[in-house]
Amino acid sequence: MSHARPTALGLDFGTTNSVAAVARDGAADLVLLDAPDGPDAVFRSALCFWQDDAVPGGVASEAGPWAIAEYLEYPEGSRFLQSFKSVAASSAFEQATVFDRRYRFEDLGRLFLDKLAARAGGALGGIGRVIVGRPVEYAGHRPDEALARTRYDAMFAALGAEIHYVYEPVGAAFSYAARIEDPATILVADFGGGTSDFSVVRIAAPGAERRCEPLGHAGVGIAGDRFDYRILDHLVLPLLGKGSSYRSFDKVLEIPRGYFTDFADWSRLALMRNRRTLAELDKLRRSALDPDAVGRMMAVIEEEQGFRLYDAVGRVKRDLSAAESASFRFAGGGLSIEAEVTRAQFEAWIAPDVARIEAAVDAALAAAAVPPTAIDRVFLTGGTSLTPRIRRLFTERFGEEKIASGGELTSIAHGLALIGEQEDVAAWAV
Repeated sequence: MSHARPTALGLDFGTTNSVAAVARDGAADLVLLDAPDGPDAVFRSALCFWQDDAVPGGVASEAGPWAIAEYLEYPEGSRFLQSFKSVAASSAFEQATVFDRRYRFEDLGRLFLDKLAARAGGALGGIGRVIVGRPVEYAGHRPDEALARTRYDAMFAALGAEIHYVYEPVGAAFSYAARIEDPATILVADFGGGTSDFSVVRIAAPGAERRCEPLGHAGVGIAGDRFDYRILDHLVLPLLGKGSSYRSFDKVLEIPRGYFTDFADWSRLALMRNRRTLAELDKLRRSALDPDAVGRMMAVIEEEQGFRLYDAVGRVKRDLSAAESASFRFAGGGLSIEAEVTRAQFEAWIAPDVARIEAAVDAALAAAAVPPTAIDRVFLTGGTSLTPRIRRLFTERFGEEKIASGGELTSIAHGLALIGEQEDVAAWAV
């Protein structure tokens, strides 16, 4: 693609993946980013750190697929962070300590953006306006939206451009509108790694003064990472000591569940590799009724097996999207698991999450004051939209003939860039 100076950049900073697009003359193109296996528009939202005396500060880093490559080269000497967007609205998260260096959320974010820009081959130079996607509802327990905005402002200020924030499903609506000619009222359902977001949007015919008119929104901090948690909770955590006990003087107590909650959260797992947490776990191990289980948890953490575990969970999810059963396999840190999982089991595990997702769909329709019968199309986007149970939620409710999809990982960035070319761009900002 051309590296002429873009007028607007659409940036989908996602929990799992990030994508950029530039818009010129009413059209948007995805930015192809350098990757070990060749240029790719999809850039993993991950960071890898390792010690290197040859760099200032003694800690080197990489992002995206390059972070994964560095981790796979030397896992035990690395710190691999992923899904860190999940803590943007968390007041409990203050900083990540990596090799005795402390990183606030905005430090991690700026580092990630610097690495992304460096892999763009100059395509992000000279940007005057940046449209950043944000979830309708941030991930986490009692998310603090004002805190997330403060952190986002500090992170994206590094781009040195005019910044606007737009709901991610509204960006996807603009992308979908570029594909159709007829007016329509659509429900956009955006399923990412950390959040599921919904917007009802009225699309006018091409040439209208205002092509997309948002009518209502809702969201919930549940998506792909929560589905991962359900798999871990049923297949992995019991082998690491969840539900078992330890002795404290003359009492037998359950091992605190907070350790397992952190272990099953991709944004926190790598951060458990610190002296204090490992010392606490070692103390628990020595008093546990099943010390080997706690020892396995410690080994997975110490040997930096988080990405490999994430990869195994992701593989079984993808396999279950294509087949009625799949094998979950993982070996590392003294832990060896091989289990057959059926789609029916997985759907039973995620049933409480699907119920909350459906409630958010109801909330979006209510906010828009639009009945389900008035929805002409349902546009499904985001990687988790490929999960059969998620798709079925919409086909059963709206009908298969109304379902549209495509560009699951790229539609948001594409649409955000198109919004950036609008004269009244602030009208869509939130």
